[in-house]
Formats: sequence, structure tokens, C-alpha cells
Amino acid sequence: MAAAYPALRLRRARASAWSRALYRETVLTPADLIWPLFVTEGSGEEQPIATLPGVSRWSVDRIAARAKEAVALGIPCVALFPNTPAALRSPDAREALNPDNLMCRAIRAIRDACGYDIGVLTDVALDPYTSHGQDGLVDAAGYVVNDGTVELLVEQALVQAAAGADIVAPSDMMDGRVGAIRAGLEGAGHLNVQIMSYAAKYASAFYGPFRDAVGSRGLLQGDKKSYQMDPANGEEALREVALDLAEGADSVMVKPGLPYLDIVRRVKERFEVPVFAYQVSGEYAMIEAAAAAGAGEREALVLETLTAFKRAGCSGVLTYHAPLAARLLNG
Repeated sequence: MAAAYPALRLRRARASAWSRALYRETVLTPADLIWPLFVTEGSGEEQPIATLPGVSRWSVDRIAARAKEAVALGIPCVALFPNTPAALRSPDAREALNPDNLMCRAIRAIRDACGYDIGVLTDVALDPYTSHGQDGLVDAAGYVVNDGTVELLVEQALVQAAAGADIVAPSDMMDGRVGAIRAGLEGAGHLNVQIMSYAAKYASAFYGPFRDAVGSRGLLQGDKKSYQMDPANGEEALREVALDLAEGADSVMVKPGLPYLDIVRRVKERFEVPVFAYQVSGEYAMIEAAAAAGAGEREALVLETLTAFKRAGCSGVLTYHAPLAARLLNG
């Protein structure tokens, strides 16, 4: 039988800073962070994003400096998302397969500047390249078709791997795409390119600022509920994860983050695999708005929320607060 008060006083371990550090169950370090970066056309460009205060789009010639900053801060990986010019967007997303598109040029720029001192994660989805804003091809009835989209996603992943991507991350939520991409990578000799699957990606209201960042919000026709998950569902997330792991995913992601920590915990406990979460643009924007309004202290909010991801079972977190958090953690 456990001791009871007053023999047991749990506040004893909290009485001093050294003791709190000694008993701390969850540790957050810069190595737990992945920094999402937005890439745009032009030269010498830094384009602040109004709905993501403190976040900018960077031209290819300036993206390498962000990667060098990540290396210096101890952040092990950056995630790239392109803001494709409107003239290059089309219903068939053909620019996604261009080996000299924004994404591929940004990968090569980071490789040239940093070698393999940092990991490069790339988004595999068609929404930054479609003129209708959907993550896949659309039929005459407006339905996002699955198998035709998967064929393009495989080609897109191969183009990114050839450019030097370390991790391809399919975020489209099409059925069967992980297995098809894995087979494509193996067949092309990209044996060590990882797949981080957006396995449980929900049709969330928290994505608005991201769509501004990649230029798809004003283009989106309809919604994404026929392929992204219903926020009310949890068991379905476990089925999605099981399928993606069976198809060859090296790690899985839950998106969004804080509203879905219960899903993170369930996935971790069920599968015991590396689980990542994306602290998405709406989550970031709310923290920034709270800090700007004086409703909370930015640094404390950032570290507390990121610690919550680790406590729930995350191996790492994609977050726009990565450089701030790394500086705080580095002292």
C-alpha cells in the first residue's frame, strides 16, 4: 500500500529548481523540432505572411540561410512548402513533376549550403500546384479522384528524392499512396529516403493561415472532407496508421496538434512507432494573438505547448516556433 499524507508529501520534490529538474518526466530539446519553411519565387525575397506574424516566405537564394540557422540552433530537420506562382498552377498539377520547380531548387540550395548536416523533409501533395486548390486531381463532378492522384504523387516523390530530399511526407490522405511511393522509391534506388506519412490528417478549421502561405486559400473550390478525416473520429485514425505502417511508412504524423493529443497518445500506445505532430498554422497564430493581446506570455506558452506534445508521446514536432523554442532551450 502506498504511503499517505503526511508521510508522503508530493510537494517535497517540487520545492527547489534542482529537484524539479531531477524528477522531470518529459524533456524537450531542439532535437525534437522540425522547422517548416515556405519558399517563393524571386531573388532576395522575404515576404511576411499577415496571418502568420513572424513567419515569412523566402526565395530560394535565401532559404539556405534559414537551414544554416537551424543547424546552428540544433534543429535537425526543416520542412519545405512552396508558394507556386499562379501561372504555373494547373488542374493536373504538372508543375509538381518539374525537376526544377521551387521545391527541388530549394532542396538543392540547402544541400549545397549545408551538405547533410540537416535533414530535408518535403511535402508530397498537389494542392500547392493545382489551380483548384485540392490535394489531388478532380473529376467532372468535382470529386477528388484517388488512384490517378496516387500515380502523380509517386512521380512527385521521386522528383523530390532525386533532388536530395531525406524524408518525403505525403500529406494528401489518398488511399494506398504510401505503398505506391515506397515501391517507387525502392525501384528508383532511393533506398534510404524515409516516408513520414500524414497518417491522421483531419479536415480541420486550423489550416487557414497555411493556405495563405502557400497561396491556395483563394483558389480552393469546395472542401477537403472527402479525403481528410472527420474531427469526430478516433478509431479511424488507428486504421489509417495501421495501413500506412503496413505499406512502408517509417514514421507517422497526426495533424493538427494540440486538439488531437488524444490521437497521438493512442497511436503511440497502440503501435510503438515514431509519431510526429504538426503544430499547425492556426495553433501558431492563436499563441501569437494571445501574446500580442497580453493574454499570455509567448515564451512560456511556446514551451508549455511543445512539452505537451512530447508528454503525449511525440518523437518530434513540426512547429513555426522552432527557432524561438530552440533559442530558449539553448539558453
